[in-house]
Amino acid sequence: MKEKIKRLYKPFILIFLISFLIINWNDISFLFNYRVIYAKLSDLFEKSKPQAIEATNNNYFEKENSIEIPKIGIEAPIVFAEEGEDDFKDALKRGVLLHPESVLPGEQGTTIILGHSAPPGWPKINYDWVFSDLNTLERRDEFHVYFNHRQFSYKVRKKFFLKRGEEVPSSDLTNSKSMVILLSCWPPGKDQERIAIQAELII
Repeated sequence: MKEKIKRLYKPFILIFLISFLIINWNDISFLFNYRVIYAKLSDLFEKSKPQAIEATNNNYFEKENSIEIPKIGIEAPIVFAEEGEDDFKDALKRGVLLHPESVLPGEQGTTIILGHSAPPGWPKINYDWVFSDLNTLERRDEFHVYFNHRQFSYKVRKKFFLKRGEEVPSSDLTNSKSMVILLSCWPPGKDQERIAIQAELII
């Protein structure tokens, strides 16, 4: 009897672990994103140096990864997803999505953040409405991104529109500055075009 239990023990543990991963995938998938892990490890090593701690004390926040856009009253979590349309749709129900092929906030390059939009009067559930008012943002408006317990403030530089399926023009991407592009469907709730808000890191 004991030998039978021993033989069943390993398969039981394996099934338990697989079930745990499947059930909790949305909450733990970021662990498999190498850029997030690298950023967290880098942050950890930075904090282990006395001079780094002193330099970042004024810029440490207890907030989770999120975006705040004061002008349109938005505060939403930043979430991650594996590549693939279905994963994007699932992730966007939980907040705004950091595109897996873009750089992390605060790094040199362009961070692309995706969010749903919805028609006026749409119920505020599942973050379907989060980027509905992007069009009201204007040049010099500011918003904040909280990432790895740091605050990054951005100032809007321009607004532009893309056709459905059109990629962000290379002229709007950068490797020398830290930029963010907020991207959503346009008009709100319809999948005809894309509205893009480009902003540059100021802090």
